[in-house]
Amino acid sequence: MADTYDLVVLGSGPGGYVAAIRAAQLGLKVAIVERELLGGICLNWGCIPTKALLRSAEVFHLMGHAKDYGLKAEGIVADLDAVVKRSRGVAKQLNQGVTHLMKKNKIAVYMGTGKLTGKNKLTVTAEDGKATEIGYKNIIVATGARARDLPFAMADGKRIWTYRHAMTPTEMPSKLLVIGSGAIGIEFASFYNDMGADVTVVEMLDRLVPVEDADISAHLEKSLKKQGMTIMTSAGVSALDVSDKGVTARLKDASGKEVTAEFSHVIVAVGIVPNTADIGLKELGVEMDERGFLKTDAMCRTNVSGVWAIGDITAPPWLAHKASHEGVIAAEAIAGGHPHAMDPRNIPGCTYCRPQIASVGLTEAKAKEAGYEVKVGNFPFIGNGKAIALGEPEGFVKTVFDAKTGELLGAHMIGAEVTEMIQGYTIGKTMETTEAELMETVFPHPTISEAMHESVLSAYGRALHI
Repeated sequence: MADTYDLVVLGSGPGGYVAAIRAAQLGLKVAIVERELLGGICLNWGCIPTKALLRSAEVFHLMGHAKDYGLKAEGIVADLDAVVKRSRGVAKQLNQGVTHLMKKNKIAVYMGTGKLTGKNKLTVTAEDGKATEIGYKNIIVATGARARDLPFAMADGKRIWTYRHAMTPTEMPSKLLVIGSGAIGIEFASFYNDMGADVTVVEMLDRLVPVEDADISAHLEKSLKKQGMTIMTSAGVSALDVSDKGVTARLKDASGKEVTAEFSHVIVAVGIVPNTADIGLKELGVEMDERGFLKTDAMCRTNVSGVWAIGDITAPPWLAHKASHEGVIAAEAIAGGHPHAMDPRNIPGCTYCRPQIASVGLTEAKAKEAGYEVKVGNFPFIGNGKAIALGEPEGFVKTVFDAKTGELLGAHMIGAEVTEMIQGYTIGKTMETTEAELMETVFPHPTISEAMHESVLSAYGRALHI
């Protein structure tokens, strides 16, 4: 056996590489195994490059509305190849950053496909077929997930795309169908709409971004329709017929009526499949649920001693920052510490469409279902001076409190830069704050964050600017 490590991390996404770094900081001998690119899907094909694309689309949109700001800009053209090239450059820069961090923290890197081949043994098979066996005292499985295909229309990269194809398009869609309105689907719908495509979104459930508060969903649908998108909720896709020229889709609308429509391209964003197959987990007896996601305890342990799991191969929410935090928890527990378990209610969620969405905690409906008597506050961006000055008066902040104790149960936002503001509420929830502390907090003026303060005041009948 070539070498034995205190910890081997299988997968170098935002969960895996963070776990490796924290373990190395704590004095463990660490190795990380990656089959493609350090940084995993998030840095190379997910969170980061998509935000680069969306930033380009946002700038393009603003340039098209220059006259609203007293400016003149003529002959504005989007160069899709250049936009994609910039996005890939951003991803490459961060990949190089993770490579540097591995060297800095003296973490051994094995490039290849890893498979658990026995108790405390992992075999890494490189691209050239060479196999290396390494030993471990503990292993963190952080292999992430991949896009789920439609059973009747597999992605081909030409006409039917997953998120990965949508990030490196060979051509600009003229008429785009997006199946699924979760964060991935709605972000690509927003990007391609701003870049000039005719976009239709089909969602099986009765509203867009169904994990969000109902008021957020309603506002988003209204906004996207105003931007020119076609939105179909309580709808489905029964067939996709692909040709060299495009895709013929058979759709069922909310009434059950079947309609046929032509599209140049289709993006499938109907969920994820965990990368847990064929890596030796089943043979070791690691427990999974019926969908293939690994079962773990609060410290990220599986049922098999020495085998830990984090990120998208475990329970939702499937978010990069959740994976990173789990990586720290697992590394600290392996090193003999006593980390705090993560409370899923304190994990924020962000969607970077236009307008942006951000939330943490319970929606109003979920709070009521849980038996809470609630106080709810709303404050619109149209009442916020900074939002008006920015030319971004669309959106609102909604807060949900326990009427009996004043506990902040949830916060929900839609509008400009809300993904940068949600952490204020996330800190508040983590510190178990009540409405009293939030009301007494001084918010700087002029900022959009003042809408957060006003929303809290609104819940108790004390809003000042509406």
